[in-house]
Amino acid sequence: MSTDLHPATSTRHDQHGQWPQAESVDDFRHNLAIVHARIAAACQRAGRDPASVRLLPVSKTKPEAVLRLAYAAGCRMLGENKPQEAHRKWEAMADLGDLRWSVIGHLQTNKAKLVAQCASEFQALDSLRVAEALERRLQAEGRGLDVFVQVNTSEEASKFGLHPDDVAAFLRELPAFSALRVRGFMTLALFSAEAERVRQCFVLLRKLRDRLRQDVPQGISLDELSMGMSGDYEIAIEEGATVVRVGQAIFGARPMPDSYYWPSAGADDAKAGEAH
Repeated sequence: MSTDLHPATSTRHDQHGQWPQAESVDDFRHNLAIVHARIAAACQRAGRDPASVRLLPVSKTKPEAVLRLAYAAGCRMLGENKPQEAHRKWEAMADLGDLRWSVIGHLQTNKAKLVAQCASEFQALDSLRVAEALERRLQAEGRGLDVFVQVNTSEEASKFGLHPDDVAAFLRELPAFSALRVRGFMTLALFSAEAERVRQCFVLLRKLRDRLRQDVPQGISLDELSMGMSGDYEIAIEEGATVVRVGQAIFGARPMPDSYYWPSAGADDAKAGEAH
């Protein structure tokens, strides 16, 4: 996808945990302006329209008061990893009628009700068990939900997501779930300072999407690619991302360790992911 002679040659993962805290509306406006400028520059390198990339600010671990500052700075959809935290914030901020929520972390079936109630989008669909649980709860709520299928492009055993070879068969099962509106794919790249290793995760997802969309089941859309975080979203955009999930570069470093929000393999059957 990237045809420019000067693609991004490094990640920003060295800044992980060191991003300054956003403590005012002006801080958020400043940080958002920087991210949007970098999105625009990456789009220019790739010959893309910046309007083709949606920025999803990731607010996990941040308290309600801070989220309200982000809202005042213009954020209208926020990403959360934990369904419980997303639901709690959804209830607490219900007075902000146009604020929507995207759940981007692994979902256990017993938490499907929370997502069905509060989320406008779910980006981590990776099993039929989760699809069935969400369908049942969404039907009870009388609503639909935009979903992304999570693909493990890094081949790390510690990550959630379908193996790329299993995605086609999984997609064929999804038309049975009428409340799930499949929009595309999501992935977590390697957490690495080596840009080319990270880039290959994004290339893999784009090529998989391009191949599978030629024979996609009716009612399934593969227009969206959610890939890229604070340290690597520019590389992701160069390789076709339509959604970038950016947390620390907007909100600042988090008070909780990543292991709390991306549990390690074997802990409560969850697997590790990377930092947004």
